[in-house]
Amino acid sequence: MLRELHIENLAIIENSTIELGSRLNVFTGETGAGKSILIGGINAVLGQRASRDLVRAGAEKAYISAVFDNVPSDAVKVLRDAGIEPEEQLIISREISADGRSTARINSRAVSVSVIRDIGNFLINIHGQHDSQVLLDPSKHLGILDGFAQTEDVLADYQASFRELQSTAREISKLRQTAREKAQRSAYLQSVVNDIGPLAIEDGEDDAVEERFKIIDNAVEISRAVRAAITLLTGGDDSDGASALIDSALSEILDNQELMPKLKPLCERLGSVSIEVGDISDELSKLEGSLDIDSSEYARLSARRDELNRIKRRYGPTLSEVLKLYNDSAEELEKLNGSELELDELIKRRDSMLASVSKKAKKLSALRKEAAQRFKNEVEGELRFLNMPDVKIEVMFERGKLTSTGMDGVEFLISANRGEEPKPMARISSGGELSRIMLALKSVLADRDGVPTLIFDEIDSGVSGRAAQKIGIKLREISRRRQVICVTHLAQIAIVGDNHILIEKHSVGQRTAAQITPLDFEGRKLEIARILGGDNITETVLRDAEEQLLSVLREE
Repeated sequence: MLRELHIENLAIIENSTIELGSRLNVFTGETGAGKSILIGGINAVLGQRASRDLVRAGAEKAYISAVFDNVPSDAVKVLRDAGIEPEEQLIISREISADGRSTARINSRAVSVSVIRDIGNFLINIHGQHDSQVLLDPSKHLGILDGFAQTEDVLADYQASFRELQSTAREISKLRQTAREKAQRSAYLQSVVNDIGPLAIEDGEDDAVEERFKIIDNAVEISRAVRAAITLLTGGDDSDGASALIDSALSEILDNQELMPKLKPLCERLGSVSIEVGDISDELSKLEGSLDIDSSEYARLSARRDELNRIKRRYGPTLSEVLKLYNDSAEELEKLNGSELELDELIKRRDSMLASVSKKAKKLSALRKEAAQRFKNEVEGELRFLNMPDVKIEVMFERGKLTSTGMDGVEFLISANRGEEPKPMARISSGGELSRIMLALKSVLADRDGVPTLIFDEIDSGVSGRAAQKIGIKLREISRRRQVICVTHLAQIAIVGDNHILIEKHSVGQRTAAQITPLDFEGRKLEIARILGGDNITETVLRDAEEQLLSVLREE
């Protein structure tokens, strides 16, 4: 719970340290004395938005720190998740600079504001002057009922399944959204595969076909040239060829190489030339044999050449690019066909998950309906105590589609007067009734939410007399189970406080400052007398204040 609050340079609060008790702490003071600033400081140290306008005029920064002990386990978990080991006391501080920057610390260690906000949710529950308006919004009622029914585990299990269902549905929607584009793409890819695949193309085949086609296409001319070359090398019927002439030349000088040694290497070279000419002649003869024109081969090569050129013009320009396109298209087509199977599987999975989520939603709904009657009885009991004897509460359920909170729509209906049918809470015009309903809700939820400190900022709005006295008694009762901090204008509430703190506003020179003072019995008597009698504090009013304080003390 909150043990100490220290504030420096926050609006009109210059420097104050406030010690708080474990039970009912009441703050009183005239309007404008700084009570709302105090609540603003608590909000700031809990991670809520802090404006630079809060910084006291002329100061460089405002500073707020809060000391907690007996930290609840949920807050300890947030600490450890943030890498902070809990100590005997938890000290949260917030520094707000005049230039708008702010820093947050836990036990002197810098943290993000979001961390102290997460921890703050488990430390303090603040009910502000206007928070009763939440009762007028039916969309908030389900959350209130869930808090009473303690559906956390069942709701968390449902929401995990619901998020998974949503994720699957989004995947299905995404696949369906692109189905037409995929169908068009698939048709194109299939045409590519059908066009290229049957040709059974091999890489480099176009060069080989082109080369062979040119040879066959020019076979007559090539054959004539090869025949002429053979004749020139080997000779004809009427003439000697190069081979015979080389042999003759070799014979002429061969017998004289002994006489002239320099002829010997020349003889060897002519011998080599003769052998080489013979080999060339043989190769040319073989080539000549391969040049016999085969009309069927020519037709086949011509057709193949046309096919390859056509496919290169359409998908090329090179045959390698055609083959790459074919392979890529076949692979992509297989994946696209696989995505259709994936869609079928996702639809089956979604249908199975939908059945499971619906079952969990029904379980959640049954839990809420079972709790609704207990909720009605307990809240009505609290309200009867709070001087609303004829009140009736109804919890109206409306089944709808599955959402993140289940399939239930919930609205609280109320009848504050005998003989009237319960109506939506939005029709309640009395601020005092709203305040008491909210206090009744806080009371029945106090033992369920686990938050150790409750703050009520002017819960007494629109309330007086007997109803105000009952509110004071109820706050005191809650404070026996939770620490309660209450800002009030009513003597009936101030009287029942265990720890009474006065906030006053004073002018010092040209400046205004708030003074925060813990009151002893005499101080409390004077302050309650002021609340009861205003500026005209008579002996009678003082005696009345004293008697009421003593009456409360005697009840302890």
